[in-house]
Amino acid sequence: MGTITHFKNLYVQAFENCKPEILVAILKVYSVFCALMIFMALYAFVIRAANGFDF
Repeated sequence: MGTITHFKNLYVQAFENCKPEILVAILKVYSVFCALMIFMALYAFVIRAANGFDF
């Protein structure tokens, strides 16, 4: 539990047998977008922390 393959399996199972297909595609794109935003926020925080939170 907690491995990348576990999360991939959860992601795939979440969208199995869902209709309509266009809604599933939109939700998949949105989930990738949200993951990207979270990654960017964490990256920005780490860079700020490493540089002493200078504004």
